[in-house]
Amino acid sequence: MSFNDNIRLDPSRVGTSGAGRKIAGASGGSLLGVLLILGFSYFTGIDLTSLLSTSSDTSSTSSSAVDTSTCQTGQDANTRVECRMVATAQSLDAVWKTQLSAQDTGVAYQLPDFQIFTNSISTACGNATSAVGPFYCPGDSTVYLDLGFFDDMVSKYGASDSVLAQEYVVAHEWGHHIQNIQGVFRAHDTRESGEQGAGVRSELQADCYAGVWMHWAANTPDPSTGTPFLKTPTADQVLGALQTAQAIGDDRLQEKYQGSSNPETWTHGSAQQRATWLQRGLDSGDISTCDTWSIPRV
Repeated sequence: MSFNDNIRLDPSRVGTSGAGRKIAGASGGSLLGVLLILGFSYFTGIDLTSLLSTSSDTSSTSSSAVDTSTCQTGQDANTRVECRMVATAQSLDAVWKTQLSAQDTGVAYQLPDFQIFTNSISTACGNATSAVGPFYCPGDSTVYLDLGFFDDMVSKYGASDSVLAQEYVVAHEWGHHIQNIQGVFRAHDTRESGEQGAGVRSELQADCYAGVWMHWAANTPDPSTGTPFLKTPTADQVLGALQTAQAIGDDRLQEKYQGSSNPETWTHGSAQQRATWLQRGLDSGDISTCDTWSIPRV
C-alpha cells in the first residue's frame, strides 16, 4: 500500500525526541542483558523476567532523535520510513476518529502519542529497544517504535518487507490504544497466557483492528487536501501483511527459538490465529466483528 503523493504531512504528529522517564534499573547485569531477556520473553511467551533482580537504583536511557522535519507529502512517505510513520499515524487518526463515531461504539477517539526512535528509550512501561519490539504503553497512552525493528522483522522473523507490512505493525499497536479507550485493559487481565487466554484475545483483537484500519484507509481523506491518505492495497500487499502477522505468531517464534511450541505459554496467538483475525477486520471493516471476548474459542 502506498500513500497518495499529494497528501500533506504534519511532522509534529510523531514524537522523536527520545527524552524519557527514569525507571527502576536491574542490578547484577547490563542494560543489554535486561533488554535481551525482556525481548525473548515478549516474542516467545516464555517468562524469563525472574532472572532479573530488582533494585531501588534508577537509570535512564538515551535515544538518537529521528528527523521528521522534512516529511511534508505522501511522496516523502513513500520513500522514507520515518515519513511513512507520520503518514500512517495521521491515517490511523482519521480512520479511527471517523469509525468510532460512525459505528456507534459509544466511545470517542483520543489521540495517542507516537514515539519513534533509534537505539533505546525510557517509557512509563520500562526501557525499550527493537529487542522488545514495538509496543503500546497504557501508562502514557503512547505507541513506541524503534525503526530498526522493520529490518529485524524481515531478517530475523521472516516477515514481509512491504510497506503495508510496516503499516500493519503500527496499526496493530494503535489497536491496543483503541482497546484502552474501550476499557479492555480494565476489564481483562491481559497478562494471562495460553491459546485462549486474555493475552492472546487482546492481541488478536488488535490484529483485527489493524484490519479494520486497512479496510477504511483508502476511503478516508486527508482533511487538508480531501485526497484519501492511501491507495487501495493490491493483493500482493495484503499478502505481505498477512505473511507478517503469521511470521510473528507465537508458534512460529517458539519453534524458531526453542525448537517446539507450547500453546499454554502463548501471549500473542498462533500464525493462523493472527492472520485470520487480521483478515476478518480487513474483510468487514466492522469493529464489532473484532470481539474476541464473547466467543468460546478464538
